[in-house]
Amino acid sequence: MGQRRRVRDAYDDIAADYDADRGTAGADVLRTLLDRLDPDSRVLDAGCGGGRVALEGLAERHRAVGLDFSREQLRLAAEAGRGDEHVAGDMTHLPFADDSFDALTSLFAVIHVPTEEHATVFSEFARVVRPDGWMLFNTGDQAWTGANDDWLETGTRMEWSYPAPAVTRELVTDAGFVVESVWSPEDEHGGPFPMLLARNEG
Repeated sequence: MGQRRRVRDAYDDIAADYDADRGTAGADVLRTLLDRLDPDSRVLDAGCGGGRVALEGLAERHRAVGLDFSREQLRLAAEAGRGDEHVAGDMTHLPFADDSFDALTSLFAVIHVPTEEHATVFSEFARVVRPDGWMLFNTGDQAWTGANDDWLETGTRMEWSYPAPAVTRELVTDAGFVVESVWSPEDEHGGPFPMLLARNEG
């Protein structure tokens, strides 16, 4: 729990700064997912942060549930009216029943989970997404584990961890998803962080 706790505490510390700094990276790709969903679909944004981009985009036509382990980030999302529900929880043990969602997004979130736990995260994603449901998430464009001691010039240390793209695709496939599309939008904080759209084979 060490790295996950440190990331959670860091996001609690910089919640307002991160929310103010968050751009629109991923918004165009998100619309590709929205086009595949029936109106009023129930969608989980795992690692939702303050809710910019995913919760904002989903809430227009769907029932958007935001999950994050940073209570400060969740508070910001709720106060801003981004999303319909806001749940405190960890991506390695989602507090939802099987097949609870028609789709799931996780933008710039899995990349903070220790690499050795990514298989657990994708298995949990597959568990809560119904068969033939969708997942849209980010990974890194190369294997990397590291930290920035002054992220966003806040004086707060942030950590990341992710395997090579081929390993990520293997983990996603092992969890029961089929990758259908890949994009590489540039993130305003450095990148690229490829975005993968995958369907749950069930």
